[in-house]
Parts: sequence; C-alpha cells; structure tokens
Amino acid sequence: MTYIIAQPCVDVKDRACVDECPVDCIYEGDRMLYIHPEECVDCGACEPVCPVEAIFYEDDVPQEWAEYYDANVHFFDALGMPGGAAKLGPQKMDHPLIAALPPQNQA
Repeated sequence: MTYIIAQPCVDVKDRACVDECPVDCIYEGDRMLYIHPEECVDCGACEPVCPVEAIFYEDDVPQEWAEYYDANVHFFDALGMPGGAAKLGPQKMDHPLIAALPPQNQA
C-alpha cells in the first residue's frame, strides 16, 4: 500500500510533503510530485502537510481522481528504483495523464 498524489498538486508542487517525508520517496516531475510506491513506507507524514490536500492513502483516493493511482505508479516505469528523490533530482517529464492536462488555475 502507498500514498497517492492527485490533481490538486498539478502545477503547484508546494514541496512541503517532500520536506516531511522521512524516506525521500516523493519525486518531482515537470508539473507535479509523485510518490514512489515501492519506496513509500506508509507513514502518512506527507498527507497532513499538503496545503492543497492532494495526498491520499491509495484506498481513499476520491473516485474523480482514481486514475492518479496509475499515474503515480507508472511515472516510475522509466525510472525504476532510483533510491531517493534528492539524489535523482527533478525530472523533465510527467505521466502522460498529467502532461496532457491544460494548465491548472491556481486560485
């Protein structure tokens, strides 16, 4: 089981969750952040610090954002097990679902 980052993070990337994560499993894509499902230890530290409430336990993702589970998991298809977000750094790519979204309004 893992945590998932959903639509409210797109074009925001606040990074409060990154600072809180004890295992460095939150990676930066071009337009949003992603949680590595194999590196996440399910501690939940990231969820309460997210200012846009984009982080959900995988069983609690709202139905409207259900496809973000696959987006988080498959973002890592090309990256494999990098062993930490800080070491890898920001990536100039996103899952196709995210890349195809129009710019998100930040109200």
